[in-house]
Amino acid sequence: MKIIITSLATGFFLVFIMAGNLIAHCEIPCGIYDDQVRANLIYEHTVTIEKSMKKIAVLSKEAPVNYNQLVRWISNKEEHATKIQQIISQYFMTQRLQPDAQKYPDKLSVLHKMLLAAMKCKQSIDIANVQTLRSLLTEFEIMYFGHRLRES
Repeated sequence: MKIIITSLATGFFLVFIMAGNLIAHCEIPCGIYDDQVRANLIYEHTVTIEKSMKKIAVLSKEAPVNYNQLVRWISNKEEHATKIQQIISQYFMTQRLQPDAQKYPDKLSVLHKMLLAAMKCKQSIDIANVQTLRSLLTEFEIMYFGHRLRES
């Protein structure tokens, strides 16, 4: 009986711990995929990153600098860039992109470039990095879906 109770407690503990670290998808594989939703999420994250970069630029020039708000916007930018990296690596690269698929090397290359662009978004407030990320997303959408998902 002790073993069962301990196992149940451990199971609940693991669920509780894992709830704080939710990622883009479950990796079971469950067969429930919505690739367009994930691509749209990447786009939404780029919008948030760009807004964060602009706020960081403005807040950095204020006198006195409001460090609380500045840190919050920097953290926001980092968080959304990380979410992009998670969707790309945890969802598209590990679950959806198949090595035997048509244009696999091209798709993989674009996804890798997107990971690098997201990393560069973390490193600076250069809007060019967001623009690069968006153009790579469009390139990936055309290769993966056969069309763009949204108009610029």
